[in-house]
Amino acid sequence: MISRGLKFSLLFLGSALACACHAQAADAPRLHYVLGAHISSQPEYAGAPNNKSHLSPLWAVQYGRWRISSSGAGQVMGFGEEVQGPGASTELIKSDALRLGLALRVDSGRNSKDSVRLQGLPDVPRTLRARLFGSYALTPEWLASAAWSQDLLGREGGGILNLDVGYRLRQTRHTEWTAGAGITAGTARNHQSYFGITPAGSIASGLPVFTPGAGLRDVHAGVGFTHALSSRWILFGSAGVSRLLSNAALSPLVHQRQGSSVGLGLAYRCCRWGQD
Repeated sequence: MISRGLKFSLLFLGSALACACHAQAADAPRLHYVLGAHISSQPEYAGAPNNKSHLSPLWAVQYGRWRISSSGAGQVMGFGEEVQGPGASTELIKSDALRLGLALRVDSGRNSKDSVRLQGLPDVPRTLRARLFGSYALTPEWLASAAWSQDLLGREGGGILNLDVGYRLRQTRHTEWTAGAGITAGTARNHQSYFGITPAGSIASGLPVFTPGAGLRDVHAGVGFTHALSSRWILFGSAGVSRLLSNAALSPLVHQRQGSSVGLGLAYRCCRWGQD
């Protein structure tokens, strides 16, 4: 059964391709696209003791400064320029060192059916997020980035701040390895949705009432690689660890502060019009 998120992504992708085809006649910029699949293992939710595996489609379309992509596609499209993240985005400023842009994406929220440990708690509703992102190249290898994401529909998503630093090492012209670390913070509303227990939720779940405030959420680190099997086919992977902090770590929902994730994918990358 196809999820609502996947249906939305496919509809969004089809619309983007149609718009790009219409613009071709007007001597438009080149269209770049990526199609592939990605398998990953990550915690059922932040603080869960068990991991869950997912197989998901991966796609991205870039037309001039505009990009629409699924999660993880930036690693393949830009060989490590994943600061943009998933969704529809455009770069407002782009220079050799500085990049600044805006993005929209669908946040799937959290379903209480995702884990037996969430039963009795209300779902975190699906919503639309706006994301302001930026990065600055400290050196050719070191990159500092920041992003602020805000729930636009007022569906309990709140705001999230990410601060990261990454290191890029091109071992050969076909392979790139990256490493990075960062910290995440959230507003009181975001933390209440994902780590809090309301009085009604306490009665339904048997967990104690918990009301976290705004503050730090986690610290995280990871490594990744991108390898060009050919001029079109790209193999990529990643591994990461995280540790919950502050009030988030004290939530009754948290059975394990530390979490880990791994992922592996294969994608086809092409420039549709013009030369690669």
